[in-house]
Amino acid sequence: MMKNFLLNLLLSLVWVALTGHLNYLNFFFGFILGFGILWVLARTRDSAEKGYFYKVPKLLLFCLFFLYDILKANIEVTKEILTPRFQLRPAVVTFEHSLKSDFEITMLTNLIALTPGTMVLKISPDKKYLFIHCFNIKDKEQFIAHLRNGLEKKLIEVIR
Repeated sequence: MMKNFLLNLLLSLVWVALTGHLNYLNFFFGFILGFGILWVLARTRDSAEKGYFYKVPKLLLFCLFFLYDILKANIEVTKEILTPRFQLRPAVVTFEHSLKSDFEITMLTNLIALTPGTMVLKISPDKKYLFIHCFNIKDKEQFIAHLRNGLEKKLIEVIR
């Protein structure tokens, strides 16, 4: 899988060199173009490294999901700050996760901390529970279900 990723990066750099425009959009287009070329080549031969072609789309969808989550949280926090009445309901939520490695736990805690209005306060000593402070929470069960079925589930799909 790493070989395909490095080849994809090389193809995107070749694309940037051929076009002569070094910017993010051109690099991203070269990455997508290189991904398509590698995908066509992998389909023509029997390759054991086809997992790369399933992980990259899942990673891109995860990034879009997380950006949407951040945008939605920014709008909610801004709305709460600008309302004249004080209606905040801060809370600390205990979240039992199903992650296995320290890397997965670190990634989840970082993603939670990047989302406006939430922050991981503590990880339990047995590493099974996260204590999350929420800026404004309406329903704890809905928040836990959103974490479990959204962020944690999609993170597991990308990492494992």
